[in-house]
Amino acid sequence: MQDLSKTRIALLCLALLGGLHATGARAEALACPDLANATQVQPCPNDAELQYTYNGYCSDNARLYGRDVLTCASFENYKAAKNNALWEADGGRFDGYLSCNVGAETIKASKAVKIRVERVKTLTRVICDYENDHRMVHRTKSVCTVEAADCTSGECKANCK
Repeated sequence: MQDLSKTRIALLCLALLGGLHATGARAEALACPDLANATQVQPCPNDAELQYTYNGYCSDNARLYGRDVLTCASFENYKAAKNNALWEADGGRFDGYLSCNVGAETIKASKAVKIRVERVKTLTRVICDYENDHRMVHRTKSVCTVEAADCTSGECKANCK
């Protein structure tokens, strides 16, 4: 009976030590991913799908969406704004809806311009802006700060804790 109690105490101590080790804060450095290695994970919508969503988004019920007058001025304006597909980079850590109006080779050739951080309640968004108006985002519960914001002069970075 005494051996069983010692075993339970030893297991409890190991569990507590493991829990303390697991909750230790680790800093993580994030850099804007290279879009040359990004992959498109969602297909671009076809014209029929865009027409369907245009009719819903820009219909008489558009007041529910805040009356986006410029986007709804014409189907061409809507297509320029909403013809997007989901892309991922850095093994899925960063994602973004990139324009289907731009060729994949142009997207992959786009270089990072700047990095910034936005905090909304408990969620932090690490935002990387690229040439040709592309944007990739990493979402985390960690608190992040920008170490180097300008990507044009070298590697831009954010640190998350």
